[in-house]
Amino acid sequence: MRINLASIHVSDQAKALRFYTEALGFRKKVEIPLDEHHSWITVVSPEQPDGTELVLEPDTHPAVKPYQDALVADGIPITSFAVDDVRAEYERLRKLGVVFTQPPTDMGPVTTAVLDDTCGNLLQLAQHHG
Repeated sequence: MRINLASIHVSDQAKALRFYTEALGFRKKVEIPLDEHHSWITVVSPEQPDGTELVLEPDTHPAVKPYQDALVADGIPITSFAVDDVRAEYERLRKLGVVFTQPPTDMGPVTTAVLDDTCGNLLQLAQHHG
């Protein structure tokens, strides 16, 4: 068994697709229109184009917004992305205007940073040492 899809709820799919591809560097894998306002959209890492797909889900379910708001208020990232060099990614993304709620922080075997995805979520970047 392996993970095929992971979902993240976003307030605006078009805005999220731009952010996740243009800023974070993921690649769009699938975009299938579902109705006039929503699509099935997935992105993948360019390093693993056949790997796990991240679904950019609309945040239309009534439970999503309170959940997202609570996590953001508490500074909790919804998910984590592995990077080779957190500090380099932090500098690259800051130059693109990405807002961080936590700069690179050493936490023993990992260095993390937390950013706002502009669509309702905090995301963690993590560099594992060792």
